[in-house]
Amino acid sequence: MNWREAIAKVSVYLDSKGVPDAGVASELLAARLLKSSRGFLNSYYEKEVPEPYQEAMRRAMRRLVSGEPLQYVLGEWDFRSLTLKCDPRALIPRPETEELVTRVLKWLKNNPSSQPRFIVDVGTGTGAIILSLAAEYKAPAAFLGTDISEEAISLAKENAIKSGLTNSVKFAVMDGLDDFDEPEVVDVIVSNPPYIESAVCETLDPRVKDFEPRLALDGGESGLEFYDRYLTDALNVLKPGGAVFFEIGENQGEALRKLMEGYGFSNISIEKDYAGHDRYASAVLN
Repeated sequence: MNWREAIAKVSVYLDSKGVPDAGVASELLAARLLKSSRGFLNSYYEKEVPEPYQEAMRRAMRRLVSGEPLQYVLGEWDFRSLTLKCDPRALIPRPETEELVTRVLKWLKNNPSSQPRFIVDVGTGTGAIILSLAAEYKAPAAFLGTDISEEAISLAKENAIKSGLTNSVKFAVMDGLDDFDEPEVVDVIVSNPPYIESAVCETLDPRVKDFEPRLALDGGESGLEFYDRYLTDALNVLKPGGAVFFEIGENQGEALRKLMEGYGFSNISIEKDYAGHDRYASAVLN
């Protein structure tokens, strides 16, 4: 059996079992095994698939059919310019979060500083946000990713090594920003916190609910618990003129606006994603 036939068979099988985007999944599995990319698969189409590779494909298919997310099966996922290790220690990085990074970079460009910036990613997970910022922001800066999960921090450190950014980004196990001793030291706080209401977590797609860490999904009864905490922390650690950037749930825009106004933030912005849903909230501390 050659690679063209193998990819086609895997696609048909996965589709018959209800695996989403079966064609894409089959090509990505093959590309991962070949240490190639989807764009170069055609150069392998007529080559025979060695038996160990066929067995690896069968194992991967079983995992996908069980409901395990493709990103965990592959063991890595692209995020902006980086390819990150991806496993159940942390939430899967999503395309919407790439746009959160874009908004932070735009603000930094529009608000230059003569002093090095200090940028903190709260609830860093895989490290996707803070590592991308460190890779793309060219002015002098210090970068810190925090997470309450030791497992997530371990994964983020591995991704820093994989991305060649260990000298640029530091990580710490921390509950929010509780361990900051000095006030007014941070220029930017960015976070994609847990924002799904606890009751709604039980109704999520099993591929999310049964595999991704609940700690990274559950935002408490209202879904706003972590925004409230992080805004409180921001009042202490942000420099005057510093900014906060959040990814938010699709119906949380007005609630975030009110929270930020209540804490005295200005320049509040609620922006939508490409699907037209509330997705990003930002504000400046005067």
